[in-house]
Amino acid sequence: MNSKKKIKAARISIYSNTSLIIMKVAAGLVSGSVSIISEAIHSGLDLLASFIAYLAVRISDKPADKEHPFGHGKYENVSGVVEALLIFAAAVWIVYEAVYKLLEGEHIIEGNGLIWGIIVMFISGLVNLIVSRYLYKVARETDSVALEADALHLKTDIYTSWGVSIGLTLIYFTGFYWMDPFIAIFVALFIVYEAYEMLLKAFNPLLDSAISDEEIQKITNAIEDNLLCTYNYSGLKTRKSGPINHIQFVLSTIGETHLNDACVARNILRQKIIDTIPNSEVTVVLESAKFEPSTPI
Repeated sequence: MNSKKKIKAARISIYSNTSLIIMKVAAGLVSGSVSIISEAIHSGLDLLASFIAYLAVRISDKPADKEHPFGHGKYENVSGVVEALLIFAAAVWIVYEAVYKLLEGEHIIEGNGLIWGIIVMFISGLVNLIVSRYLYKVARETDSVALEADALHLKTDIYTSWGVSIGLTLIYFTGFYWMDPFIAIFVALFIVYEAYEMLLKAFNPLLDSAISDEEIQKITNAIEDNLLCTYNYSGLKTRKSGPINHIQFVLSTIGETHLNDACVARNILRQKIIDTIPNSEVTVVLESAKFEPSTPI
């Protein structure tokens, strides 16, 4: 079910970005505005990011196999890293074009196209507001890094699109056409910040970083609240792979314990953790100096 929701959300993002690119390119060519063209490039990267997210969510939900015994979840993290690097590249290109416009003195924007540019940028921001909220909702429900990265793309596009719209409005009323390249540079700086945040979030799980302190505390509470007095636990380790949380710890018995009883205690703790932190794979290693004989499990 989660897989279908993620794929549907990724498709919606692809459709919306395709439509916005066509609108922005047309408005940029008609007006001659470098800030609109920079926004078209930004949306082009959003479209590429949407395709990457679409492929990532399809692959990441595949079950574990011989070559990937821990599943395919990290495909989503890889897609997030790729998206961040693409944003960095786009920002460099936008700054280059804007500085070239400033140095060459090419600041004139066609008046009639300016009105269309203002309208297109406003509509673009509105569409991305609606789509990004939907993507964030699905990303939270499915714990999808790829969809969250895609939503972050679109969220940034909201601010930059409306920022360009406001800037073009000021140009229309003041006639200060030199503002256009500066608006484009502002867009570039904003998306560099976006790329940095996304890169950190996507890259850390590739290094098997632990899940958040808040979630670890919830796991600890779930264990300690359901741990019988005849058991201890140690060696709690966590890592994240795409939407899956991998959790491992050692459950030690105190004194002699029936193996059946130890297995029941282990299963209870495992289920309590899964109930507390959904999308988790929990490994509990039983450890004891001696198990008493018991009936087969």
